Amino acid sequence: MQKENPVIVGLDIGTTKIACIAGRKNKFGKLEILGFGKSDSSGVTHGMVLNIEDCIKSIHVALDMCMASNPNLTIKEVYVGIAGHHIKSIQTHGDRVLANIEEEIRKEDIDSLLKDQYKTFLPSGDQIIDIIPQDFTVDALSGFSMQDVIGMTGIKIGANFHIVTGDKTAIRNIHRCVTRADLNTKDLVLQPLASAAAVMCAEDFESGVAIVDIGGGTTDLAVFHDGMLKHTAVIPIAGVNITNDIRQGLGVLRSQAEQMKTQFGMALAEEAKSNAFITIPGLKGQQPKELSAKNLAHIIQSRMEEILEYVTYHLKQLNLIDKLHGGIILTGGGSQLKHLIQLTEYKTGLSARIGFPNEHLAAGHHKELMMPMYATCIGLILRGYDDFESNRLRFISSNSADSLNSENPDKVVDGHFVEMAKTFEPTPEDFLREAFGESVTQLDAQHFAVTPDETVSYESMSSNYAQPNMFDTVAETPEQFEVSQEVKEEKTKERSQLIGNIFGSVKNKVIYWFENIDDQKLD
Repeated sequence: MQKENPVIVGLDIGTTKIACIAGRKNKFGKLEILGFGKSDSSGVTHGMVLNIEDCIKSIHVALDMCMASNPNLTIKEVYVGIAGHHIKSIQTHGDRVLANIEEEIRKEDIDSLLKDQYKTFLPSGDQIIDIIPQDFTVDALSGFSMQDVIGMTGIKIGANFHIVTGDKTAIRNIHRCVTRADLNTKDLVLQPLASAAAVMCAEDFESGVAIVDIGGGTTDLAVFHDGMLKHTAVIPIAGVNITNDIRQGLGVLRSQAEQMKTQFGMALAEEAKSNAFITIPGLKGQQPKELSAKNLAHIIQSRMEEILEYVTYHLKQLNLIDKLHGGIILTGGGSQLKHLIQLTEYKTGLSARIGFPNEHLAAGHHKELMMPMYATCIGLILRGYDDFESNRLRFISSNSADSLNSENPDKVVDGHFVEMAKTFEPTPEDFLREAFGESVTQLDAQHFAVTPDETVSYESMSSNYAQPNMFDTVAETPEQFEVSQEVKEEKTKERSQLIGNIFGSVKNKVIYWFENIDDQKLD
């Protein structure tokens, strides 16, 4: 069965990083990671590609690292995430009178209803990215799923749809970057849905949750209620804005602001020690500068409160602020800020937790891949398997790979994963600095000197030390594999059904939105 499953690659083009992950489902329906690469992102601002040449170079670096991690890996096509403030979502309703009321409702009748949605009026310059059905009606009866409607009888069928649109220029730029990186775009996927697929479980889907993915350039929101997608939004405020606030508020360099946010930042100012100071090296000829840790926390908290106010506004507009019993799931690199859960619960009145993309991962992968910053990329792979298992888009994969050594996952080809993992291991000093212990009233400048070799990336810094046992929940023991085959198959089916429900796409045409886009090479 494993050989029959295709190799699917997710490409997350973010504002601060570009991640490329190759995966394939095993016989238990969980993803085995076959390759992994990442690079610093260039040419991308708030989720939108502005400089195509710089973005292509960053894609090549991430792609080369991914293939270097597994020399047997061949990547020719990818699933690409899309975000940015140009993303919009609208609600529509469609009805269709049946031609023959004596016959049962067929799949062809529903397809005709779905095709009508492509005629929806859109503002000039926008284009449909995805159409997601929510619930169907037959005559005066409502609340049916697409599967329920087939086989029923009636005079008229109708449905509510969630339509995601985006700017044609932004879509064209992503398409050009991927194409000129010698890759084919298998599908374009809304990033909030990809992140939701990676961190949600069946209980979340049933109880109702809001997925808040705090990335480098945008904060993505996906709201689920009553077993369906209710709303999506992209908020153009995220980690980059926090860095700029620190740079301007404290008068430091951008690299220093990024490192201060990563190592010492927290989302609740009242938790910062009033006698804790951060000493950073001064510019040439200047004395080192001492900065208050509490002032840093105030700056971060102000911007995080603004993001959460946007989230609250969207939930109130939907009248769901009191109906999401599953609360808020925080994911993305920005979710690793200390005390963010407490701030979220205080500002929204809902329970909150961190969403790790381990729900669908098999045993044997490196723990770095379970960090929230890779939720979108892993969700893109899950979207690919949803297309494959539902035979959507006439699925044929041209990627290939051999499995990595699952018995010793930390010693893969060329030590790529090993060397990468070493940079994420926290030292005792890191824990001390993170906690601002009682005996630490000032941090020595030599531990904070920012040199070209020591610059820290915010989204790649493991600052979730407050949850040291987060990886214990995903360890698969031999006893777990002794569950009956029927239970394993049932769990596999449940996972696939959950992913299908989250995405719910009705696209049946390969790259529908690229048809009329001129893609001539740039001079």
